[in-house]
Amino acid sequence: MIGLAGGFALLARRRAPMAVFLAIVPGAYLGTGWFAAMVALYTVARRHSDRRLLISCALLVAVAHYLPYPLGVLAEQGWENLNAENAVLISLVPVALGRAVAMHAELATRLRELTESRAREHQLAARQVLATERARLGREMHDVVAHQVSLISLQAGALRVSSADPAVREAADAIRTLSVRTLEELRHMVGLLKAAGGDGELTPQPLLTDLPRLIDESGLDIDADIEATACGTCPDAVERAAFRIVQEALTNVRKHAPGAKVWVSLQDQGHQLFVEVRNGPASDGAEPLGLPSGGHGLVGLHERVHLLGGSIATTARADGGFLVSAILPISGP
Repeated sequence: MIGLAGGFALLARRRAPMAVFLAIVPGAYLGTGWFAAMVALYTVARRHSDRRLLISCALLVAVAHYLPYPLGVLAEQGWENLNAENAVLISLVPVALGRAVAMHAELATRLRELTESRAREHQLAARQVLATERARLGREMHDVVAHQVSLISLQAGALRVSSADPAVREAADAIRTLSVRTLEELRHMVGLLKAAGGDGELTPQPLLTDLPRLIDESGLDIDADIEATACGTCPDAVERAAFRIVQEALTNVRKHAPGAKVWVSLQDQGHQLFVEVRNGPASDGAEPLGLPSGGHGLVGLHERVHLLGGSIATTARADGGFLVSAILPISGP
């Protein structure tokens, strides 16, 4: 009966391992529940790591198995007839096995957590790459689209002034209005995409050899000294940055100083490329284009130049004009 009761008690060992163990040990002492005591001791060892507790429980099982029942028999049989080896085996094996299983489970848990942590790191890295791509795309959208839309608005304004046909003038007004709205939408989109910095570039990208075309299509009065477009030692990243500096400066001239005289200069000094775009005040009677500015252009220029190890300065001139100057290292940052 005691052995059967111990077997039923084992059903609750996962919920209350110590209580079940203490309830079963007396059966082991009586000689009818030693296997149940081993199972209960194994469960205690698996659930608890306290060394003193485990030693105490193991000693309790060993003593219960070692001492005869009733103790009066000991006087007749003597100590030499007791089996100490079995007592040690019955108490140590469950503890060792329980701790081994517990350590294996703990190791598996840590490995799983490490795997999950690495997976999260990969996700964060992927998100960072995505954020960098968004920032890069945002800069390119501003540089390319804003420049082209400002050209459309400039040509529409010129068409409105030069045409005597009311229908043409109305169409020019509509084109100019749509240009303004397009730049507004672009500003909001760039704000959403610009989540982080990055130094990657979209391909293909314009280089210094594309500057003459940019100047010809600008519609501005430009005096250009751009012999450095034939720079054979400039890295592509430096050429792209120089192109974007000139492009952004010309876009700002059209926005804020229509009709102004512009001077563009590129000087290849061997180890450095000097870029300068200077404009005078707006011409008398010139009407600003009224194009919106999202504030991303100059910020993007500073990011580009600093990533290359160069420097850039933007200053207002006393005559009402503006100066953008940059120094880009040709040999790298």
